[in-house]
Amino acid sequence: MKNFKKGSRAVYACSQRRAPKVHRHPHHDLLLPRALITDSRRRSFYYICSSNWIMSKNKADFESVASDSLRRRLSNASEKRPNVIGFTSLTPMWAGIAGAPAPNENGFEVSISVHDSVYNTDFASTLIPIPAGKKTADPEQIEEHILDAFRKFSTEHLCKFLGAGVTLSLLKEAPNLCTRLWLELDIVPIVFNIKAYHTESLTKPHIKHRISATNSMINSQLQSGAETPTMLTIPVGSLAGLQAGVTGKLPVVRTLDEQADSAARKCLMYYGPNNNPRLTIGPRNQVTVDAGGKIHLLDDLEEYEKSVRPGTWRAVNKFADELREKKIKIGFFSSTPQGGGVALMRHALIRFLSLLDVDAAWYVPNPSPSVFRTTKNNHNILQGVAAPDLRLTQDAKDNFDQWIYKNGLRWIAEGGPLAEGGVDIAFIDDPQMPGLIPMIKKARPGLPIVYRSHIEIRSDLTSIKGSPQEEVWEYLWKNIQLADLFISHPVSKFVPKDVPMEKVCLLGAATDFLDGLNKELSPWDSQYYMGEFRSLCAKERMNELKWPARDYVIQIARFDPSKGIPNVIDSYYKFREILKSKVPGDEAPQLLVCGHGAVDDPDASIIYDQVIQQVSSEPYVKYASDIIAMRIPPSDQLLNALMQNSKIALQLSTREGFEVKVSEALHAGKPVVACRTGGIPLQIQEGKSGFLCEPGDNNAVAQHLFDLYTNKKLYDTMSEYARTHVSDEVGTVGNAAAWLYLAAVLTRGTKLKPNGAWINDLLRAEAGEPYLPDEPKLPREGLDVHAV
Repeated sequence: MKNFKKGSRAVYACSQRRAPKVHRHPHHDLLLPRALITDSRRRSFYYICSSNWIMSKNKADFESVASDSLRRRLSNASEKRPNVIGFTSLTPMWAGIAGAPAPNENGFEVSISVHDSVYNTDFASTLIPIPAGKKTADPEQIEEHILDAFRKFSTEHLCKFLGAGVTLSLLKEAPNLCTRLWLELDIVPIVFNIKAYHTESLTKPHIKHRISATNSMINSQLQSGAETPTMLTIPVGSLAGLQAGVTGKLPVVRTLDEQADSAARKCLMYYGPNNNPRLTIGPRNQVTVDAGGKIHLLDDLEEYEKSVRPGTWRAVNKFADELREKKIKIGFFSSTPQGGGVALMRHALIRFLSLLDVDAAWYVPNPSPSVFRTTKNNHNILQGVAAPDLRLTQDAKDNFDQWIYKNGLRWIAEGGPLAEGGVDIAFIDDPQMPGLIPMIKKARPGLPIVYRSHIEIRSDLTSIKGSPQEEVWEYLWKNIQLADLFISHPVSKFVPKDVPMEKVCLLGAATDFLDGLNKELSPWDSQYYMGEFRSLCAKERMNELKWPARDYVIQIARFDPSKGIPNVIDSYYKFREILKSKVPGDEAPQLLVCGHGAVDDPDASIIYDQVIQQVSSEPYVKYASDIIAMRIPPSDQLLNALMQNSKIALQLSTREGFEVKVSEALHAGKPVVACRTGGIPLQIQEGKSGFLCEPGDNNAVAQHLFDLYTNKKLYDTMSEYARTHVSDEVGTVGNAAAWLYLAAVLTRGTKLKPNGAWINDLLRAEAGEPYLPDEPKLPREGLDVHAV
């Protein structure tokens, strides 16, 4: 092994598209001991080249070897479908990726460190040659190399990479790397500015640290309680084994494999239970989406552009440009940062607006279980699914008011989002947050406020004097009426007659077709999540989902009184009774009912227990072994895999808001059998993408299931139509256009009077982008939101 040339210099350079800017180490004659510059396996070593870049002398491949016997034990194949081959379990893994130009080698070096959440388990380094006549490596070539390395390692070692730390310098050289890791390999990329040298972190003044060290000399220098120094100096003679003349001062060069390993370890810090990225909440309870921007799911706006029609994209950019130029700040306020449909929409919306460089922030209150019990009761009462004797008591009102007042004070106080100099427009979500509106009006009378109603409000019941619905609505309306606009789902009878029609505008719910819930999963990634689901079922002693040997029918929904789960069980029983003359019992499709929970939904356990009791009772117990009911952890990709691998989707809600799960199923190419409730009929084209039934007509549901399962031509035709006829209005981009339009118009000082119009129609007209005749959109006919 070669020695280091005497007088070599340690440097750090930030990898950029242009020629790198070099920052020289202040100690020009720093010599590095061989022990500090070789990797742990001594297969390659690092040296300081004349152009001041640290690079690898030799290629280093992954060394770990997968077990053939383990592969045989875990492998499985479906006898019913020989083309479906997979493994019952894949090991979750993480990685770190670093890269830097290697000018003396005329290439670009990439290092990958593999981590199992406890230890670094493997490492590889490769030099990618720079094409003749070019000064830098081809970004696509770098991306392809990294993706191929992950694919090969995954298949050889039977693992699934969940997250990867990516160095900022590498991302600058391969700007689409994170987007491709997310969309093609289902790896969550987290970007870190890993420096090419070690330094001591600056510590806060007056904070003392205890530093333990095995070296007694170092320990005596840094006694317990001493402040951490920013520069550690150790007499060279006391460090045995180092070359003569080596300085003991920081910083010390960090080689590329060390940078990759550092990125992997930092990546793991952002993961919590169930191997999901942690939800992060910032000051004043701002939801810092995607770990405050460190998680880069999508860096390429073209991916969003490809997901919508041209008119939608041009309209979005028109209003985004206006808001950027005026430096308009947008604030969203909702009750919970995860679990429900509103939270899913807000995560996707903030992510997209950040890419557009629109200044938008999302805030949530401190959670209160007692208040969430009240808000859930209010929700059930307004939908008409609560017990008739359930009422909103004065004590509950007082507790609710105190809770929102305490949270509102944090946002209205100096420096808060609702104080002077804060947001320029406020969007208030759902019946949990209306108490904010009078506080905002008092603190900032001129601030535009828009109230967004995401739930069904039974206007026929709110109009009955003395009814529980009238009491709840009267309590909420005294605050909501102060808002400038009232946004409702585009569903008849969803707006109580108290709301002036001039304030009413219509907007459906939305989903993100590029996030974990809806993006296309590769067979490898899909089988990982299906294996995770099998493990969850085994852990809870639930029946086994026998996919891929057998098909299954699915309903994805919270365990909620309004989701019609008893009708799902009954419809499945009747479907199996019809089907038994055509298909043997062990080949018939199973039923899967599953969903996430929300932190403000205390009903889930009660409803889940009722479902299990129903399945165990007559006559349903006959098919109980083929019914799987599961509350699953908050993994979007898990729900995605379950939907993509299903045969038919159900949505038998008895009461509903919009229920965008229907559009998610259609986008996945699944024909949907659903009830005519809420916004569901707006999303399904009867007989083309699915079938609609009256709530409780379980015989009709069973017959439609039978027709779809036994008629392949009907199924294939519906599946293709469903996949290709989802409106832009129910996607993140189309939904974002509505919020951008409202923010642009209302911050101009314009008094908007929509008079029950669809926001999408208003914005397309304002942008000069009318709908084309063949452009899919939600039906506008026969709608009377004020009907009683």
